[in-house]
Amino acid sequence: MITQKRSDYQLFKKIVDLINRKEHLTTVGLQQIINIRASINKGLSPELKAAFPNTIPVLRPLVANQVITNPN
Repeated sequence: MITQKRSDYQLFKKIVDLINRKEHLTTVGLQQIINIRASINKGLSPELKAAFPNTIPVLRPLVANQVITNPN
């Protein structure tokens, strides 16, 4: 992946890592997941924004423009 989907994937991978380490079971860990989720795709739904008012979106990883040498 060489588009912004790569950024979404990297952020999603961070969420999965937090869950695997069972950090989602704490309020701090859950807030970290919500902060990451706020940066993926279209951000948070209105329900999540209301439930987590202290959300600060994380910075999205930058994806360098890569040239596709062989599309096949």
